[in-house]
Amino acid sequence: MDKDLEAKLKYLRLTELLESWDELMAQAKEKGPTYPAFTKQMIDLEITAKRERARQQRLRRSKPEEMYLIETYPFDRQPGVPKKKIIELFDSMNYLRKKQNVIFVGPTGVGKTGLATALMIHAINSGASGRFITFPALLDELYRSVADHSEKKVLKKFLSYEVLVVDELGYLEIDPQQAGLFFTLMKQRHKKATTIVTTQLGFKEWAGFLKNPHLTLALIDRLTENSQLINMGKCQSLRDNRSTDSKSP
Repeated sequence: MDKDLEAKLKYLRLTELLESWDELMAQAKEKGPTYPAFTKQMIDLEITAKRERARQQRLRRSKPEEMYLIETYPFDRQPGVPKKKIIELFDSMNYLRKKQNVIFVGPTGVGKTGLATALMIHAINSGASGRFITFPALLDELYRSVADHSEKKVLKKFLSYEVLVVDELGYLEIDPQQAGLFFTLMKQRHKKATTIVTTQLGFKEWAGFLKNPHLTLALIDRLTENSQLINMGKCQSLRDNRSTDSKSP
């Protein structure tokens, strides 16, 4: 490749075409494609690379704690998990198209976070935007936004994600202002985007950390009205037997 063409491809940021140019030229000489076919091949190559870069960027921005995949979940060790329902959700992604919430309820260590993350990563790989955040971290960010008067900006950011995973809901008690901010976010996301929640607590226990019976009922109503509930209450903890290098949920 001559320097002038190299400079032009760099200027246009056609990085994949730049890296593959010599190989493309060699293939063209060998196979002799028509000009339209060769042009399409070059365009397709760049589009594929651009889509992959966008996917990787969405994945980085989603900030998952671990890159959990559905293929690594040990369903064989968790007979209490509704495997058929989870796989159907994963494969069809109907919850995403219908803007349904998905709520995982069960004791610690059973793989709720892994399954929630796997759903989010699959959605991101399919073109959606997503974000993973723990419930305490979300509350902290919402609470700090009040202090610097950036509530609208922060709410808008969390509203923009097509899939929002809120992990470990109910691990700490929250004050009325935090509860109100969280309810506002869930109310605004209601039927507009998917929120995936993991929690150890059954719905009857939510009033214990929300400290507001009326808000608790309203929040549960918003989350469950258009949702898929995954009950993992009969499952056993996976943590005792999981190897340190495993990527299973």
